[in-house]
Amino acid sequence: MTDPGRRAVLDRFRWVHGHADIWKVFADGGALVEVVESLANPWRGSGVTRVVGIESRGFLLGAATALTLRVGFVAIRKGDTGPLPGPKVRSMTDEDYRGNRHELRMQAVLGAEDRVLLVDDWAEKGSQAAAAEGLVNDCGAQFLGLSVIVDQLSDEVRSTFGRVTSLVTGRELGPDTG
Repeated sequence: MTDPGRRAVLDRFRWVHGHADIWKVFADGGALVEVVESLANPWRGSGVTRVVGIESRGFLLGAATALTLRVGFVAIRKGDTGPLPGPKVRSMTDEDYRGNRHELRMQAVLGAEDRVLLVDDWAEKGSQAAAAEGLVNDCGAQFLGLSVIVDQLSDEVRSTFGRVTSLVTGRELGPDTG
């Protein structure tokens, strides 16, 4: 039987003028529930205590996955502006798929007792995930891995994250015909 979250992505995803339109998946309430359940299910029973998500789609998916797993959520902001009060940890990413580097910031609220899952929509080069892992480690917490909708990581990069779960691979989405 096909995973309902996977099916929701494959049925609703479209390329629009060269851009991946994952937002249509989120606009359908039933599809969003299926996607979030599918992001959370492989991690049930793994001891996750917190979920982190990178601005912006990671906020939506990470918070929803945290609720599903009944654990806390910690936001990771991009850039050096925007509210994020209190003590913080910071990290610069390597270049992403567009050649950009980003500063990531997170409140320093994780501790040694935390086992942390990163949730996001897409992993291509893994630069943001690696920086997020660094933030988690800087707080003394344990990074368990990542759960993403679309996995485009190379085997070499994927192996650096421990456990990676995904709903689809980039290849399964077909070519960008926009």
